[in-house]
Amino acid sequence: MTLSFLPDLTYAFFLVFGRVGAMLMILPGISQSGVPQRVRIIFALTVTVVLYPIVATSLPVLPETMAGMIWLLISEILVGAAIGLVIRLSMSALQVAGTAIAFQTGLAFAQNVDPTQGTQSAIFATFMSVTAVTLIFVTDLHYLMISAIRESYILFQPGQVLPVSDFSQTAVSTVARSFAVAIQIAAPFLAFGLIFYAGVGVLSRLMPQVQIFFVVMPLNIWIGFVLFALLFGAGMTLFLEHFESIVRMFTGG
Repeated sequence: MTLSFLPDLTYAFFLVFGRVGAMLMILPGISQSGVPQRVRIIFALTVTVVLYPIVATSLPVLPETMAGMIWLLISEILVGAAIGLVIRLSMSALQVAGTAIAFQTGLAFAQNVDPTQGTQSAIFATFMSVTAVTLIFVTDLHYLMISAIRESYILFQPGQVLPVSDFSQTAVSTVARSFAVAIQIAAPFLAFGLIFYAGVGVLSRLMPQVQIFFVVMPLNIWIGFVLFALLFGAGMTLFLEHFESIVRMFTGG
């Protein structure tokens, strides 16, 4: 019994694993710093095994040269990383919105480690990011991300020239849309801050002997928490719609 098909099969499997693994290492959820690396690798291998029979027909033949094989594998990793990065950029909307809310409520210096980013950020941004990841899984949007992995083989077939310009334009567009969504989420707090600090400024001119900002700071924080509790649901709904629209760009939807 000949086993001449094994080199082609092995190389094709690693091509799929390169793209799938690169995407899953960046996509929100599985890429969190709290998820062990072994779990990430096992999940990537599992998704690769499931997708391989589906996408095998779209894979190119085994190149004759080592340089060709290496370049094809690198290009697949780059495509997966680019798609995952574009989707990950949509999470920046919550970072910007949470930081803006923290500044307006006087809690900009209250920071802790954000497990979704691996860095310190404002406490509002951390809370919104962690909640967003939870809602992504609760609302089954993670299935949409897995669908994006499958559909990426239709949009970006292996072996073709890397669409660098398309990816760069998509990334810029995603950042712009994320910033717009962040401003929409934080808009009530920006309006509140403008009115509140304008009123406090007038009071400080009327009573210059009183350190009015220290007096009203607890009120500012309390009103900020009340607004956050009232508007949190609407803000997260707006973000989920934004996140879904970004992912659907890679599913043909």
